[in-house]
Amino acid sequence: MITNTGDKLSVVKQCELLSVTRSKFYYVPVGFSDLDLDILGKLDEFYTENPTYGTRRMKAALKKRHGIIVGRHKVRKYMDTLNIAAIYPKRRLSLPDISHKTYPYLLRGVRITKVNQVWSTDITYIKLEHGFVYLTAVIDWYSRCVLSWRLSTTLDRSFCIDAVKEALQRYGSPDIFNTDQGSQYTSDEFTGLLKEHNVKISMDGKGRALDNIFVERLWRTVKYEDIYLKGYENVLACKKGIKAFFEYYNNKREHQSLRDNYPMEIYTGSIKLPVAA
Repeated sequence: MITNTGDKLSVVKQCELLSVTRSKFYYVPVGFSDLDLDILGKLDEFYTENPTYGTRRMKAALKKRHGIIVGRHKVRKYMDTLNIAAIYPKRRLSLPDISHKTYPYLLRGVRITKVNQVWSTDITYIKLEHGFVYLTAVIDWYSRCVLSWRLSTTLDRSFCIDAVKEALQRYGSPDIFNTDQGSQYTSDEFTGLLKEHNVKISMDGKGRALDNIFVERLWRTVKYEDIYLKGYENVLACKKGIKAFFEYYNNKREHQSLRDNYPMEIYTGSIKLPVAA
């Protein structure tokens, strides 16, 4: 919108008219260096291995295992980028917008006995050979079936909403939808979508990542069985690979918790699980 090509209006005047400071106009964003991307990938692996790691232990692991010395402040910024925080109760790094309403956790002590009783979603970081993306997925708790997913290069709410819209269109509505309290999920646009479909909204307590344990287990599976093994080069390759993996995960990967059946078999009802006593 602002040009610096000899127009009648100077850059100063254009900035004044648009209420934009000149420093913002001239600022060129600095991307992630190769070292940054390497550290982000290592921190992601540490967290997948042990999600109790906070900034102190991440800092120590980088130094001990890889000889990389960085301060806790820098590690905290990296963890912000990864959208992760240690699971023990503490100040969350993914905070809700203070103007957004949050909802209580509805699933404590609730028995999950059928498909579409509870769905949930979350976001995880995926390192590429040159860069990174974020992955979100919607999962049915009873069957462990991945109902939809999306990739994004940013942490905005739109890709999360698109994934939920697809799941609702393809599979109907769950009784309860559970998320964490990140701003992607507390927004009026996200919660309004669920309310339109008469879905009860449940949100994890602060610092309690294990309230959403089924999605956390999914991320661990995706990373150990696909992402870390493949090392995708770019977004297109990552999208193609994850699509293939989720098709395998839903239709060909035995799940011990499902008595070695496949998630889609349980979700569609072609296989019935015995009712727990």
